[in-house]
Amino acid sequence: MSLATRLQQRWYSDLPPPWWTLPLEALYRSVSAARASRTSPVTVGVPVIVVGNITVGGTGKTPLTLAIVDELRARGMNPGVVSRGYGGSQVEPAVLPEGATARQYGDEPALMRQAGATVAVGRDRPAAARLLVEHGCDVVVADDGLQHLRLARNVEICVIDGARRFGNGRLLPAGPLREPVSRLATVDFVVCNGGTAWGDEISMSLYGSEAESLADPSRRMLLEYFRGRTVHAVAGIGNPGRFFHGLHERGIDVIEHPFPDHHDFIPGDIVFGDEHPVLMTAKDGMKCQAFAGPNVFVVPVRAKCPATFYDRLMSLLGADTKRG
Repeated sequence: MSLATRLQQRWYSDLPPPWWTLPLEALYRSVSAARASRTSPVTVGVPVIVVGNITVGGTGKTPLTLAIVDELRARGMNPGVVSRGYGGSQVEPAVLPEGATARQYGDEPALMRQAGATVAVGRDRPAAARLLVEHGCDVVVADDGLQHLRLARNVEICVIDGARRFGNGRLLPAGPLREPVSRLATVDFVVCNGGTAWGDEISMSLYGSEAESLADPSRRMLLEYFRGRTVHAVAGIGNPGRFFHGLHERGIDVIEHPFPDHHDFIPGDIVFGDEHPVLMTAKDGMKCQAFAGPNVFVVPVRAKCPATFYDRLMSLLGADTKRG
């Protein structure tokens, strides 16, 4: 078991953090504060919505980003998504072409492009956002980037994992937090993915009802088909347990295969020497398309939020729009 995995388990347990993480936590706090005080936000000429989190690992930001894109389009707007492109080889800011690969642009940007979104990546996120504006986008949605303060924003949305929430409540590396929990008081929305929403938090759920063959996307079946059957479940996301639990809830007998977030899959990672089907997340599937066999399926998910959330979001954008 890697050090990172052992640390993550400690963050979400009742055990105290390792002693050596405490001075590093203090250093992380001071460096983060100094960096924030020196940052001058850059505007890009259109409204910017940032969808991020304050913890390490996935909380459901990308599905929510896609849901917001769909809602903006339904209200007559032309949104684009900006992302750092983590895990991809692309260095300079670029708009993703059709057929963009995870290897070049990162798994999440490639997934969003495949879903039909206009996406730009770049370590310089203001420059990438300007590319979207040049392509006619009238609103930019930043997938992640709550801590990337160079990109000026009109609306901040923090997504939290409703099951794990904030772990031991400590900053990296003593805990899972990128920023203190007090940061939530400064954002416009706190969206709770799963679990129970507290106070003014917006409740969000992820739903997926179908499995789609990676080798032949036209081959689809309801997840109910796998009820009572044994499958290999593969997940290289921030919280693999969320994916496994969702399959268990549908009565599927799951053999769990967790991998680190943004894992660079190879053929051996999804070959298990038996006839059981393999189910994986859509994000992970982006990196396995070239070598997936006929028995490998992805389970796409969508985010569902109350309609009032989108109405309030439009109000903050100053957009007088209604759903078409």
